[in-house]
Amino acid sequence: MLEFNFTPFPNLETQRLRLRRLQIKDVDETLALRSNPEIMKYIPRPLITTKEEALKFIETMDTNINSNSLINWGITTKEEDRLIGMIGYYRMKPENYRAEVGYLLSAEFQGKGIITESLAKVIQFGFEEMGLHSIEAVIDPDNFASEKVLLKTNFIKEGHFKEHQFFDGKFFDSVFYSLLKKNF
Repeated sequence: MLEFNFTPFPNLETQRLRLRRLQIKDVDETLALRSNPEIMKYIPRPLITTKEEALKFIETMDTNINSNSLINWGITTKEEDRLIGMIGYYRMKPENYRAEVGYLLSAEFQGKGIITESLAKVIQFGFEEMGLHSIEAVIDPDNFASEKVLLKTNFIKEGHFKEHQFFDGKFFDSVFYSLLKKNF
């Protein structure tokens, strides 16, 4: 079984981006991202509505990173250390050498390859540093932009589960994608 250790925190860089730990100074951007119904449209989680909830979210991420139960990076550009998105492994299954990746991005940066670039780096980290055998992504079947990103990064559609999740009084379908290390 895998054992994860995210101390010290692994900051990552790509050609245009820095992936770093969320910080208290990111509270306003965290609130802006997680309170925006359009950005959260395909993420079955309650909207954050206050600065206090955004701080609690950052603190929860810190606690989970410190306990090695997940890892979450804030996405910033190299030019400006302002949070524009998040990406990370949220449902880790060390006994199966598998983790689920998830991400979100500010609307003004969508369509510019930011998530594809971030995801490629996070995939590399997952396979090379964490020792994962496979990475999964679970998306809403109507989230065509996310599907496009996953296909660009060599994920394969594994299955479409009807009314798989219950959130906010409704059942939602889930589409599972995966990437095996040998296909990376």
